[in-house]
Amino acid sequence: MLTEPSLVAQLRRHHLFSRLPEAALQEVCASANLKRLPAGASLFHQGDKAERFYFIFSGQVKLHRVVCDGQEKLVEIIRADESFAEALLFTGVPHYPVSATALKTCQMASLHGPQYRRLLEEHPSICLDILATLSIRLHQRLNEIDTLTLANACHRVRRFLVQAHEEGNGVIMLDVPKRLIASKLGIQPETFSRILHRLIDAGVIAVQRRRIEIIDLPGLSNYDD
Repeated sequence: MLTEPSLVAQLRRHHLFSRLPEAALQEVCASANLKRLPAGASLFHQGDKAERFYFIFSGQVKLHRVVCDGQEKLVEIIRADESFAEALLFTGVPHYPVSATALKTCQMASLHGPQYRRLLEEHPSICLDILATLSIRLHQRLNEIDTLTLANACHRVRRFLVQAHEEGNGVIMLDVPKRLIASKLGIQPETFSRILHRLIDAGVIAVQRRRIEIIDLPGLSNYDD
């Protein structure tokens, strides 16, 4: 488990904490709970009271919710050096709108939301930077909603691959199961696999287990099933 000096150093690199005065950051760390969450274990459930937010040092957490038809819908995968549930500090929503479950064994910090918000109120200049970051994440979510509501399954997969290509160097390593990617795209796992095979047959991608190489980016961008 992390010691206090390493906890301070890790949090200092994150946008939520990077501009906090040293005394304020030390106060945050003093009230933090360090947790180890085994793979498959639940951190909180949809509807639980939301008083804390989290920062992951290692591992993966999936955020998911049950929709009206009883199906589980993947919302997001949280990875090392990322935070989650912090947006609730600014919305006043009293309960978690999603559930959180460890995909891989996690080391994380559980942080007290009301205390962190009080520190921001004492240092209002920091809020602008944080709001800018939250705004970027909001636009990303809106783009995802547009894709899910307006695009067919093939377009969703194609857009996912193009975006992943832009974040990498032409090779995409899937670090979560394909069924979870399919869930986030709002399609069935077999549909996701079928579309990948079509793209392979079209010569625009190559797939080896969880490794996807973009062979023809223009062809992928313009592919129409």
